[in-house]
Amino acid sequence: MTEVTRTPDGTAGPSVDVAAAAGRIAANMGRVVQGKDSVVRLTLVTLLAEGHLLVEDVPGVGKTTLAKALAASIDATVRRIQFTPDLLPSDVTGVAVYDQESREFEFKPGAIFANVVVADEINRASPKTQSALLECMEERQVTVDGVSYELARPFLVMATQNPLEMEGTYPLPEAQRDRFTTRVSMGYPDRDAELAMLDDRSTTDPLDGLQPVADAASVRELVAAVGRLHVSEAVRRYVVDVVEGTRRSPHLRLGASPRAGLQLLRAARASAALAGRDLVLPDDVKELAGPVLAHRLLMAPESAGAGRTAEQVVAELLATLPVPRGR
Repeated sequence: MTEVTRTPDGTAGPSVDVAAAAGRIAANMGRVVQGKDSVVRLTLVTLLAEGHLLVEDVPGVGKTTLAKALAASIDATVRRIQFTPDLLPSDVTGVAVYDQESREFEFKPGAIFANVVVADEINRASPKTQSALLECMEERQVTVDGVSYELARPFLVMATQNPLEMEGTYPLPEAQRDRFTTRVSMGYPDRDAELAMLDDRSTTDPLDGLQPVADAASVRELVAAVGRLHVSEAVRRYVVDVVEGTRRSPHLRLGASPRAGLQLLRAARASAALAGRDLVLPDDVKELAGPVLAHRLLMAPESAGAGRTAEQVVAELLATLPVPRGR
């Protein structure tokens, strides 16, 4: 059982069974997202790390279903934004409208004002519209006409993205990619899962019968509990070594940012909590280095031309770095 009892000053605090609560959410999502336990787990890691998730894959493999399954499993406010070339930034953030009766401007919130925001096919909108998410995702607020409006907690953006080779897509700007804590690819289901899908969805949509197993308040408690997990100095130094290693790699022209290191540590905390531990191990960092760092890295032209990927660079880096011993 996961009992997170450490407070910042090292004294005992109230315990929260993070593993059990997250397990219920994962099991609920698994009723719809079949055969993708690792993808569901990474989604929950991102939620508990108070981050954002980018789901990238070809059409039809369940990217939107994954986002909807998480949204349906949490009794919280949910909004879905279908990103299209004609979507405007104000459609996302909101707009100030002049009220002739009061003779004042009244703010009309956009679709971003929700606990879980499903940004479907985010790279089909223009970079101008994509940039409307920058402040929301980092500062968890929206500023319109000089007035800032705070977003509710928890706040999670789950964006789906088609590969850039698809027609009508725009590459995400570097600053936008850096806001996403993790990136995951769904991949095709195995044969058994696909057969089960044909049976289960021949007449009904399993999402219709999915009931929430958590609410916004309980998710906030889980996030706070994860933030209290103990991280040794050795593990913190290991995170810095990994991030710095990407900046020195000859295969990259842009390494990981300091934000990437912060989010890698938060994700490692969440992973440890899901595993039922109250401390972070180097293995937690190694497991998540690829999903957290790879999408932020820019390949050097010669390495990209040779077919090397950012995931391979991260894996090679982890293989060369010494792993800290003990706790």
